[in-house]
Amino acid sequence: MSIEDDVALLERVPTLRLLGDASLRMLAIGSEQRGFARGDTLFNMGDEADAGFVVQRGAFRVEDGAGAEMIAGPATLIGELALVVPMKRPSTAIAIEHSAVIRIARSLFQRVLESDPAAARRLRDEFAVRASQIASDILMAGAKLSI
Repeated sequence: MSIEDDVALLERVPTLRLLGDASLRMLAIGSEQRGFARGDTLFNMGDEADAGFVVQRGAFRVEDGAGAEMIAGPATLIGELALVVPMKRPSTAIAIEHSAVIRIARSLFQRVLESDPAAARRLRDEFAVRASQIASDILMAGAKLSI
């Protein structure tokens, strides 16, 4: 894929779209592409997480070990939190067909945010909205359980 194709793919990812064209271009140029055969592991639960992955083609099964799973297809960002904080992987991701990803290293993502403070503020604001929604959802669930 060309840099333009990668930028167009990154723009389809809701979280990354907030960054704007210049930052997406920097991510596309600085990231790496990786291919996976069916059954290959993208990462395992408990691995050190130093990058996020955008699915270019194919699909991955992401399982948390407690029975929850999701299928991540094209333009899905896997490992979003690993872009901003050091952590261990909370899940395992396995290719369910021939697949490819764009690997975005945390160090690259942080350099992009440092070079574009407005993009960093937009991302911070999005994370704050999500955190507020999660807190609200938890309160609502707690209220329903105590009835």
